[in-house]
Amino acid sequence: MTVLPLSLEEANILVINWHRHHRPVVGHKFSLGVVDDAEVFHGAAIVGRPVARRLDNGLTLEVTRCVTDGTPNVASMLYGACRRACFALGYKRLVTYTLDAEPGTSLRAAGWKVIAETAGRSWSCPSRPRVDKHPLENKLRWEAPDR
Repeated sequence: MTVLPLSLEEANILVINWHRHHRPVVGHKFSLGVVDDAEVFHGAAIVGRPVARRLDNGLTLEVTRCVTDGTPNVASMLYGACRRACFALGYKRLVTYTLDAEPGTSLRAAGWKVIAETAGRSWSCPSRPRVDKHPLENKLRWEAPDR
């Protein structure tokens, strides 16, 4: 298996095909994919600015999507590659989120730690009503080790 850079369009195609509860993203800083020797994709990760405004300090990035076709170890390979790329680019912090009900096995395997629990919430408000297309349940915030 090999990690390689992907365009946002390429990564979002894999998100459409494989993500259980999220849609494609609009922007990113970078995206990575994992291919086998036959150049068949088995996973992708999209890294961008943090969704939470309080974390968006210019030195923090967030893995906003990570998808696989179920091939063993691909997700942890992607999380590790995202961590290395993020810190190599000079960023100081990398975070991601999982639903409270998800085990986070791949994140643990890549050395990430749970640092907070956050309440799920709606983006809709009276001044700007929206239809929520994402889960509203509690989430866990994970942080990548800086080494």
